[in-house]
Amino acid sequence: MADNFYIALLHYPVYNKHGEVVTTAVTNMDVHDIARAALTYGVKRFYIVTPILVQRQLVAKIMQHWQQGYGSIYNPARREALQIADIKGSLDEVLDDVAGNEGKKPWLVATGANLAGKLITFRALRVRLREESDAHLLLFGTGWGMAQQVLERADFFLESIRGVMSYNHLSVRSAVSIALDRLWGEGTDGDVH
Repeated sequence: MADNFYIALLHYPVYNKHGEVVTTAVTNMDVHDIARAALTYGVKRFYIVTPILVQRQLVAKIMQHWQQGYGSIYNPARREALQIADIKGSLDEVLDDVAGNEGKKPWLVATGANLAGKLITFRALRVRLREESDAHLLLFGTGWGMAQQVLERADFFLESIRGVMSYNHLSVRSAVSIALDRLWGEGTDGDVH
């Protein structure tokens, strides 16, 4: 586990199924499920990114319910997980926040089902995270994947998560959990395919 490892869930700019750049809706399940996985694997901060003010207000309301409202009493574990969650309006705001915490901008690692080019394996990223002091920000997209303008900014593309079937359309919650386990889970000293 590193104390300078961050993740962000981007709701913009992402593609819809027609290849158009859109803003996707924030879902309650993504907010608290990803926060729980992030805390389990030692992520320093989990960012939810949407440019739409009403969506950011919704996330704030969800977080307030679980941190201060009835939900904080009903489910204290969820309250604890949401303490590492933060809401931002853009990727640039996230980068500025991480740079403020770390003293410089993080390495950007984009994820996706069909990325090619500047690929890094789980194993190689795991080694970087354990041996380097630089911060890393792992980006997850919603919809049908992150827009090209985000991918162009990435330093690395994390290898795709592959199952045993040709079908490959995981929910983002599942993809985050699998990726975090492959990077930080027990027994990850060997190769991961």
